[in-house]
Amino acid sequence: MKKTIGMFAHVDAGKTTLAEQLLYTTHTIQERGRVDHQSAYLDRHDIEKERGITVFADQATMHFNGSTYYLIDTPGHVDFSPEMERAIQVMDAAVVVISAVEGVEGHTETVWQLLRKHGVPTFLFINKIDRVGADVPRVLAEIRSELAEDVCWVTEEDVLQEGLMQSSLIEFIAERDEKLLELYMEEGYEVSRWLDAMIAMMRKGELFPCFSGSALQNVGVTHFMHQLDLLTVTDYDPEAAFAGRAYKIRHDEQGARLTYIKATGGTLQVRDEITYVSGTETITEKVTHIRLINGGRATPVDRVHAGDLFAVTGISAAAAGVGLGALSGRTVYELVPTLKSKVEFESSIHPKDMLRCFRLLDAEDPSLSVQWDEPAQAIHIHVMGIIQLEVLERIVFERFGYRIAFGEPEILYKETITEAVVGSGHFEPLKHYAEVHLRLEPGERNSGIVFANACHPDMLPVNYQHLVAQHVGERDHHGLLTGSPVTDMKITLLKGRAHNKHTHGGDFREATYRALRQGLEKTTSLLLEPYYHFKVKVDAEFIGRLMSDLTQAKASFDPPETVGDKVTVTGSAPVSTMMKYGVELAAYTKGRGTISLVYGGYDRCHNEAEVIECKGYDKNADLEYSSSSIFCAKGSGYAVPWDEADRHMHV
Repeated sequence: MKKTIGMFAHVDAGKTTLAEQLLYTTHTIQERGRVDHQSAYLDRHDIEKERGITVFADQATMHFNGSTYYLIDTPGHVDFSPEMERAIQVMDAAVVVISAVEGVEGHTETVWQLLRKHGVPTFLFINKIDRVGADVPRVLAEIRSELAEDVCWVTEEDVLQEGLMQSSLIEFIAERDEKLLELYMEEGYEVSRWLDAMIAMMRKGELFPCFSGSALQNVGVTHFMHQLDLLTVTDYDPEAAFAGRAYKIRHDEQGARLTYIKATGGTLQVRDEITYVSGTETITEKVTHIRLINGGRATPVDRVHAGDLFAVTGISAAAAGVGLGALSGRTVYELVPTLKSKVEFESSIHPKDMLRCFRLLDAEDPSLSVQWDEPAQAIHIHVMGIIQLEVLERIVFERFGYRIAFGEPEILYKETITEAVVGSGHFEPLKHYAEVHLRLEPGERNSGIVFANACHPDMLPVNYQHLVAQHVGERDHHGLLTGSPVTDMKITLLKGRAHNKHTHGGDFREATYRALRQGLEKTTSLLLEPYYHFKVKVDAEFIGRLMSDLTQAKASFDPPETVGDKVTVTGSAPVSTMMKYGVELAAYTKGRGTISLVYGGYDRCHNEAEVIECKGYDKNADLEYSSSSIFCAKGSGYAVPWDEADRHMHV
């Protein structure tokens, strides 16, 4: 049986140390590495060793009780959470590591929400029980309160592989299944029935086994591995047609593109062809090499099977999340950067050379959303935080030999509309022709752009309708207030027209962009900014200062909750006002206050007028967009302003 297990945690909870112990327990490595000794098997990059944090989701292979395990150690720092999220989609089970001292922290909650979204069966491991201040009962209560009530406590006496289960665990499970409870009352406990029930509940997200121990001291790790092995069951079909999902892109030392894949069905061998969708194009390419990745080692193989994790060359355009072969669709990622920064480099470096480097990095981490500003000859990227920028500086130097810096990160704003409207766009310079009519409607907050089609084929042929859909979704579209991307809209194609002779490639792109832009001109726009969901915990003596700061930060929050001498406040606040608050909190609480910040989506900007003035965006000077339409008369094209264009339209 083949199983992919992911390791997750807030930074410093001991996740990588637990991964090392599992590798050692399964005799995969002969000596246990340590993060503080810069010798961890899975933290093999110099950046990870020096900083003592996991930056890249690296993997190892181990064998236990006849099963092959692919172990993925994911980043624990919030700045690298997109890397973590991309790995989630290929996991059969997850292990969330929580410190017995610090308990549930900010990134723990982010991880938990993502695992629930993707339906990944999850184990919990309360680590560092040997440390001063460890309090397992308190942390277990916190887990049940803040993550899930259905967390069952599994002790060292619960040896499931030997049929031993304590009455407390039996009753906890039975209480969650009426039929099981009836059987228990009538016939008592029977181990195989209980194990089947636990596995079924875990798969449905109704049960989460929790263990405790010390990864550093190797306490509870072997017991945990046995129970994980018993409760993680997969059923991949090697006889089916090949199906897989790309989950990571890397480039080897020779610059070859490596596409990391999880095979979910069938068999793949060298020189087989793989079909997938990139954008709107269906692509078929031949696999030239297959490699099994184990830490820093890559082993060439001729064939892989369902359940395997591997990397291939020969696939040139499949992005992370894309389904391959018989598996269609593409994963939509939830974690998005909220900051933008400009790449700064020496004038002796040609901008296009630097852009090529960042295009490679963008393929490996699509959350960077690398943007090229042609008029300014500048490169902008999207990031999660300052630590990510520092790591990127190091990566660019080590991989490409360029010394770079980044400008001060700016908040990524977005725009939406408040009223429904119909926008029209016409593009008819000489020997070109396209016309598009779009209805724009406000969408649910954080719903993004949703495209719908209400155009009859008799009005506009289907192939041109597909082009309109493609052009709506192919890029971000500038809003009118600050030039920020528009979002949270439903865009419906109502009607359009093509010309049998004069419609050419690109005409419907121009007409679509102009229709969208004209619609924005005719309605009212709204500026949006990113928000954090926050949780702040301080000593009772600091609650007055905290409440004052939160009010000043334009936060909305629930009434404070007091437990002992600690007060906790949860709520929501703009990223712009809270992103640096952790430093201030640590200063006035002398390091005793804690804060967790989790991305909470976009909402109305709290200082819209100030931001608009600061951005100074001139909608009429945006070279990429125009709200005017182009019509043709006497053999030449002429522009018609947006507010006059409707009466010139042809349909």
